Amino acid sequence: QVQLVESGGGLVQAGGSLRLSCAASGRTFSSYAINWFRRAPGKEREFVAVISRAGTITDYVAAVKGRFTISRNNTKQTVTLQMNSLKPEDTAVYYCAADQSVTGLKRADGMEYWGKGTLVTVAS
Repeated sequence: QVQLVESGGGLVQAGGSLRLSCAASGRTFSSYAINWFRRAPGKEREFVAVISRAGTITDYVAAVKGRFTISRNNTKQTVTLQMNSLKPEDTAVYYCAADQSVTGLKRADGMEYWGKGTLVTVAS
């Protein structure tokens, strides 16, 4: 069992930065790849970023490549999403989710555990 809690959301001006954290509880955190998804108002949930179990492999949706960075600390059982050069279109509720693949499934239907989300609002 893994419980995930996101934090770090808030209101930021376009061009600014935010750092989201996903804190996990449970003794098998390193057995899960961690994904970030987001759901913008009126839109479907979409994949944003993923990090493999060991933290050696990452991937991003094209819209955030070069602006967002995902990292993890298996000792502290945390995953961080550093978001720079934020745009109004990044406004969404951001969720972290865990799956048991090695490199991450990047599909919402493949996730085993979800956090409740944290709201990011980027003002223009």
